[in-house]
Amino acid sequence: MKHSYFIYQNNPLFIHITYFTLISFAGYAALKVLKPREKLDTITDLDLLFTSVSASTVSSMATVEMEDFSNTQLYMLTILMLVGGEVFTSILGLYFMKIKLHTRGSDNRRGYSVYDIESVSSTNSGPNITHAIELPVPMSELHLEEKNQYELKAIECLGYALLVYLLVTNLGSSLSIYLYLILVPDAQGVLKRKGIGFVIFSVFTGISSVANCGFTPVNENMIIFQKNTILLLLIIPQVLAGNTLFAPCLRFMLWSFKKITRKEEYNFILEHSETIGYKHVMSSRECAYLMTTVIGFITMQTILFCSLEWSSEALQEMDSYQKIVGALFQSVNARHAGESIIDLSSLSAVVLVLYTVMMYLPGYTSCLPKYDEQHPRAEKKDRRKRRLENLIFSQLSYLAIFVMLICITEREAMTTDPLNFNVFSILFEVVSAYGNVGFSVGYSCKRQLIYDVRCKDASYGFVGKWSDKGKIILIIVMVFGRLKMFNMKGGRAWKLR
Repeated sequence: MKHSYFIYQNNPLFIHITYFTLISFAGYAALKVLKPREKLDTITDLDLLFTSVSASTVSSMATVEMEDFSNTQLYMLTILMLVGGEVFTSILGLYFMKIKLHTRGSDNRRGYSVYDIESVSSTNSGPNITHAIELPVPMSELHLEEKNQYELKAIECLGYALLVYLLVTNLGSSLSIYLYLILVPDAQGVLKRKGIGFVIFSVFTGISSVANCGFTPVNENMIIFQKNTILLLLIIPQVLAGNTLFAPCLRFMLWSFKKITRKEEYNFILEHSETIGYKHVMSSRECAYLMTTVIGFITMQTILFCSLEWSSEALQEMDSYQKIVGALFQSVNARHAGESIIDLSSLSAVVLVLYTVMMYLPGYTSCLPKYDEQHPRAEKKDRRKRRLENLIFSQLSYLAIFVMLICITEREAMTTDPLNFNVFSILFEVVSAYGNVGFSVGYSCKRQLIYDVRCKDASYGFVGKWSDKGKIILIIVMVFGRLKMFNMKGGRAWKLR
């Protein structure tokens, strides 16, 4: 039980940092060993590490073109996106919750009092379960160990449901894309010209969409499929199910399992979501507010996009139906996924500012008036400390610091190439990395004031033209953005978590 005690006592933030560090460096080592599609000397070790961190944190920021990677390297990136996605990491979180329950039970058997154990429960696992469980026997007549066993069974049932959700979403998304490719000759021709297999494209894109990473195996992302409206409509629910609407979809699955299996544990999970302590299990009221907010954001973005970009050069080859679907696809991806059907640098400043705001907002942002309820045993000193931390260490202050640091590292390029290296482009890139989205305005040789004959336009993001110091800072931003849930406490109506 020593390893359980170690995990139980450590802060979840430390566990997450360790996890993402390990898989990122493991992915870097694998990408280093595996051979690229062609013998290229342009991919540096820092670019490989950057790509590995980008895939594991599902950020899809790129410093190299995706078609430079071989199929084996693409499968490695697929694994990184899978194990770095929110659904998979939340399953690991449930594993640690089970360890806490086992530890609590062993502590009880060693003679701890009920008051001591309930204090640990209130500080580590949310509200005490003794106030919520509905059993045939009154809770007052149950021993603490029996209560822990019931909570453990509920968490195990939730783990099974999450595993099914993970398999259904990823396999279903990959299969739907594959079926579309073999049924539509036009889409087949695009991949055949690039020498990319249907299977690798389907699996890679499907898992990337569910994980909300935004990587695709082609350099142009989804631009080459902007007229394939059915493919775009297939990917949209995959993106939503993997992030912003994960909680409502999970609640629907738990409700279905309750009807099918008739297990009381599923009913307990649905009726006492706060007791479980798993943030993706929300009440029906919270899910309703979340779905309303998500749909509202998507509708607002789609209307604004169509109003301002309907006659733009980027959409001139598309008909009206394709433009509407493309605007919807772009709006859904602006929150977290980062897949794009157009060159973002061609969009108007208003749309780019809107996307910057959307990328900043966490996935579960919703207009839900809710007061922060403190546990009665919480000390006043701890509450003052929380309020002070929320005031000083805000997310916007972190972003401002990162932008200033990158402006320092790229100050020479900002002087010689101001049209590409401007403050807004850097801010857009930083917010995209922080939000783990992957949108980028890119770099254009045409915008250079002093034209460089050696300059070559590339499909990777703006960060690909940064210095090594700037890339390292953005690596930190991607990891920080993936862990932002640990600094989202607040008491406003707009709850960020």
